[in-house]
Amino acid sequence: MTVAQERALDELWPAYGVDYSPAPLDLAQLFGNTHPCTAEIGFGNGDHLLERAQREPERNFLGIEVHPPGVGRLLLGVQQAGLSNVRILCHDAVEVLRDQLPADSLDELQILFPDPWHKKRHHKRRLIEPGFVALAAGRIRPGGRLALATDWEPYAEQMLEVLRGCPLLENTAADGGFAPRPDSRIVTRFERRGLLRGHVVRDLLWRRRA
Repeated sequence: MTVAQERALDELWPAYGVDYSPAPLDLAQLFGNTHPCTAEIGFGNGDHLLERAQREPERNFLGIEVHPPGVGRLLLGVQQAGLSNVRILCHDAVEVLRDQLPADSLDELQILFPDPWHKKRHHKRRLIEPGFVALAAGRIRPGGRLALATDWEPYAEQMLEVLRGCPLLENTAADGGFAPRPDSRIVTRFERRGLLRGHVVRDLLWRRRA
């Protein structure tokens, strides 16, 4: 962690940070408005979330990340951009979804390039599994969107299989498979690195059923 990131955690957290608590958040009270809310789980260094928050001031953004240096970096970016539509949680995403986000509260949930845990013996650590997807779907309002992306083909296939098994969700792709990259998703440094290695990026865009 850099000195600037550490200082951001100390000085900027009271303005933009949300402490974990096993009690439902009032998002309208948290942001001071009733704008639609996008949550991004595992935002890394925050480039994607920061870019979207600047381009879409009419939307609220809730970032969830366990890595403090990334949180510090995003805090600095939010302050420098003068944004008021970003709040950040530094805590385990499963516990946040389970305990802190109310049902039907999110307009959109993004999980971009989660750790694929390449080795077979580590597959059980993957985030996208049936129990998690059922939990996540319940936090998205009817008509809201779950957006996933990965550059690891075996994980993409597993994601597709898991999503197909969730009765709360329906695929927006016309052919029932992967979707084109949405205009709202910028190409991040991590994604460019994968493309340079010859990886194919897969997007999955699913909708919460009415």
